[in-house]
Amino acid sequence: MEFDLREYFRAAFEDKMLVKMPDREDDFLSPATRLLEKRREMVEVEQALSTQKEEFQMKTESLQQRRTELEHKEDKLKDSLFKFDKFLKENDAKRKRALRKVGEERQLAAQKEQETLRLQAENARLQLRKEALLHRQERNSVYHRYLQRVLGRTDEFQEVQEMIDRFNTLMATQDKLLQRDLENQEMAETEKARLQRYQEEGRSQILEQNNQLAELQGELERARAAVLQWESQWVQIQNTAAENTLRLGRIRMATLNLFQTITKQMRIKSEVPVEDTEAQLEKIQICLEDLSNIYMELKKADLTPPTPAATTN
Repeated sequence: MEFDLREYFRAAFEDKMLVKMPDREDDFLSPATRLLEKRREMVEVEQALSTQKEEFQMKTESLQQRRTELEHKEDKLKDSLFKFDKFLKENDAKRKRALRKVGEERQLAAQKEQETLRLQAENARLQLRKEALLHRQERNSVYHRYLQRVLGRTDEFQEVQEMIDRFNTLMATQDKLLQRDLENQEMAETEKARLQRYQEEGRSQILEQNNQLAELQGELERARAAVLQWESQWVQIQNTAAENTLRLGRIRMATLNLFQTITKQMRIKSEVPVEDTEAQLEKIQICLEDLSNIYMELKKADLTPPTPAATTN
């Protein structure tokens, strides 16, 4: 690393000072000489470094100044571009406004031209209307003269307009009366149609009520026949119930007699109530089953052959 620095500073000094440092034979120098030589070289190196630092500082300041100038120029250029863009936009807006104004003026001129044509046509129509009214006035002047003559012959009216107003009033009254008469006729027709509809509905209801009455009379006859039939069945049921009651009483008595006979014969103590026929029947059934079993056992015993007795000497 030391050799590289030496070579670097040697080249720097040769480039800056245009002086080539002589080669030395370090082997023939004393340590003090070498130390002085080293110190001298260090001083030279420090001077060279200081010079380079100053140059670097100057270059840095120059670059900073140039950068500042460039930034200032860039700001000016941006400002100029912004102003130019704003100028273009304003010109474009002015151009659009001018075109829009021209279009509006053309549209307004076209509208005015159409309005002029419409007014001319309206004027021509009004002229025709005026001529027609004048012609009509001339034709109706005979009526005016007639009304003047009528006015001169009557004392009821002072002016022609009063007669015309009275005539209009009478015509309006006549129209109202005609309208009222028409409404009354329509109302009468409506009421007549309603009356006819009510009469038809009444006849239909009467016919329907007559049919219902006939059906109800038939149902009444059938109900009376059913009542007679049910009364006959009820009498029969009552007779049957009486017979069944009598038969049930006999069965209860027979059951009680049989129960008492069996319990007495078999010497069975029982606490069955006298009116509990079902319990008595159950006891009788049990006793009969027992008697049947006893009978079957006795029958089997009678059918079994006797065992032969052993012979005794």
